[in-house]
Amino acid sequence: MLAKLRTWYTDLPTGAGLVLAFTGLVLAAVLVAVASGYYFLAAAPVLGLVVYLAIVDFRQLYWLLIAAIPISTEIALPNGLGTDLPTEPLIVGLMLLFGVFVLQHLSRLSTDLLRHPITLLLLLHVGWIACTTLTSDLFVVSFKFLLAKIWYVVTFYGLTAYLVRNETDFRRLFWIFFWPFLAVVVIVMTRHALLGFSFQGIHSIMHPFQRNHVNYAATLAIFYPFLLMMLGQARRWSWQYLLLLGTVLLVFVAIYFSFTRAAYVALFAAAGMYYVIRWRLTRVALLGTGLAVVLSVVYFVHENTYLDYAPNFDRTISHEQFDNLIEATYKMEDISTMERVYRWVAAGHMAPERPLLGWGPGNFVNFYKPFAVTSFQTYVSDNPEKSGIHSYYFMTLVEQGIPGLLLFLAFLAIVFIHGEGLYHRLADHPCRQQMVMTLLLSLTIIAAFLIINDQLENDKVGSFFFINLAILVNQDLFLLREKRKAA
Repeated sequence: MLAKLRTWYTDLPTGAGLVLAFTGLVLAAVLVAVASGYYFLAAAPVLGLVVYLAIVDFRQLYWLLIAAIPISTEIALPNGLGTDLPTEPLIVGLMLLFGVFVLQHLSRLSTDLLRHPITLLLLLHVGWIACTTLTSDLFVVSFKFLLAKIWYVVTFYGLTAYLVRNETDFRRLFWIFFWPFLAVVVIVMTRHALLGFSFQGIHSIMHPFQRNHVNYAATLAIFYPFLLMMLGQARRWSWQYLLLLGTVLLVFVAIYFSFTRAAYVALFAAAGMYYVIRWRLTRVALLGTGLAVVLSVVYFVHENTYLDYAPNFDRTISHEQFDNLIEATYKMEDISTMERVYRWVAAGHMAPERPLLGWGPGNFVNFYKPFAVTSFQTYVSDNPEKSGIHSYYFMTLVEQGIPGLLLFLAFLAIVFIHGEGLYHRLADHPCRQQMVMTLLLSLTIIAAFLIINDQLENDKVGSFFFINLAILVNQDLFLLREKRKAA
């Protein structure tokens, strides 16, 4: 029996054995930490590994970070602060280690990544955040936002671009993320099954892995294109094929029972984007989307038409049945939807006050209430937990001004336009072509979620945003190197 177990363990995909052991250890530590109330214990399993790997080979520390993303837990700290363990210390540590590595090997590193249009636009986006931080009324709040953005970009974009370059690296990243991801899905689904898959039950089963069911659904949806790609490439009826097929079905059911409307819409958007990319219609789709947004804004602003959509305070409530929630959504009687609208209306009044530089990164929640319109108020509008605007695009407009929003939208547009062209230029490299499609669909899902959520600073969503970008750029650099060889 032990011999069979040893054989199965050694036959796992690259890095999977280490990940399984690490996942089990971290899960046990997190559960002990939650049960005891001593949350610092959640970090105990990785402290020794972190120190060792930081000295010996920081690349292994990166893979440890990837494995930790699905099972990280949010910890509240004094003075209203918080952190994600064990991911955030790993992100910051890797940023510093990679920075030292780059400085040590500066003369030997290629500048192709730095000169790529997507990298330049990303740096411009971060640069504008820095500018609006300098003019922020609450500099400390904005500076924290800027620091978090920098360590996400350096670690998940820069370091990923250095380490994940080809199909082998991509598969390694997939399998290292896959095992803890699957463990979390199984745990959450088991808990939910014990509650009869009830709509009310979904709110109580996420801890300690997710803040809420929306973040959980986002993680499931963002990784779904990766699962489909790997399933399509697996040898039919092999153990990997059966494992991936079961996981694809399980995650699909998990997304359904997450009861998250944004996840359903995002998956439909990704399905449509697949054909948009295949048929070279990205420019048309982006132009149509932009035109629809502009016309909608003109409609709602003209003669204050938006005021006609103010909710009925007494009828705008939370719902215990998902069917009732869907009905209430289009009737504009759902509390979560209308509270979003309440904050978006406030954002619409804040933006004209500071159109150029905005109110400073991270500052919406500190300044929005004087700009709110009373007729849109709901019974949760007091917002004692100080939650955000629930739209990354509105957040960017308010906090970074009109230039900040235009920069971010231009960045996304260039990514999709460039990605479409890259997909078709990789026709002679089918595996890389499938990777590009997977990355673009995952980015589509993230972009769709950002319409009604502001999750890009979340370690489970923001990480994949920058990871996807880095691997996408690397496929373009691969073609550049092939072109140079042929010249």
